[in-house]
Amino acid sequence: MSSKLYNWSNYDASYFLKSALAGGICCSITHGGVVPIDVVKTKIQLEPTVYNKGMLDAAKSIVKNEGVMGLSTGLAPTALGYFVQGWFKFGGVELCKINFAKSMGDEKAWSMRQPIYLASAAIAEFIADIFLCPLEACRIRLVSDPTYAPSMPATMSKMASEMGVIPAFYSGFGPILFKQVPYTMAKFAVQGAAAESIYGTMGTTPAKCTQGTNVCVSLGSGVIAGVVAAIISHPADTLLSKINKAGAGGDGGTISRLWNISVETGFLTLCTQGLGARCVMIGTLTAGQFGIFDTVLNVCGAKKFHFHDPKEAH
Repeated sequence: MSSKLYNWSNYDASYFLKSALAGGICCSITHGGVVPIDVVKTKIQLEPTVYNKGMLDAAKSIVKNEGVMGLSTGLAPTALGYFVQGWFKFGGVELCKINFAKSMGDEKAWSMRQPIYLASAAIAEFIADIFLCPLEACRIRLVSDPTYAPSMPATMSKMASEMGVIPAFYSGFGPILFKQVPYTMAKFAVQGAAAESIYGTMGTTPAKCTQGTNVCVSLGSGVIAGVVAAIISHPADTLLSKINKAGAGGDGGTISRLWNISVETGFLTLCTQGLGARCVMIGTLTAGQFGIFDTVLNVCGAKKFHFHDPKEAH
């Protein structure tokens, strides 16, 4: 559909490839950078009776028991897994939202921008999680048992041989969808709304701002989006951490194990255990993701797609 607001020729296959690359880089860097926080958060979730005095005390205990490198446990599967996830997530969101907007026309796309964000994020995240789930299972297994295997390939091989491929790598697929899909939907929708509000308060638009200003807006709106998304998705994150621990929830099927874990843990604990650490981690990395994404996209010579109000000049 033709547009008076957008030059659709700017959003071709090259743009989507650059978006995917920028997404892979931003997710790999940010998730890799917060691995120490994630290790502490996961330890608190898996062993709440041992690590029950807050983040700092838990970190000190991990260093004392496992050495400083204990805080980097799972770095390889985290960096690789989230590069692949970021590739499909950010690239997929751009692909979906632009094609939705293009098919709807200028006015409808503007009025439907939040549903477009939500639908695009859900579709992209579902696909991304198919690739992320095996690597996340390896990460959690290594954090729960640092002596399990010496490397990521060895961990994958050992898990597959002991449990079978599907039980080993996709027992957590339901929880990861339950965690990641609402998280990503909230992340992109809230970030879009927050950025729009910030630009509105400044009395300007992204097109009129410098690259530095746009990155700063992405960082600020990313913090807001990250905290909101962390709170929404935290119960599923706790379930995901627990189900990938050996023996958790008994020996039944995935649904049975999830139910057992939920009953044993309790709803309030599922919602709050490790939440402080996760808000710090997700708020930080979400801000970083949007900032790095915008920067890499600009370095690649692409200009990020933004929705425009047909009633205002841009």
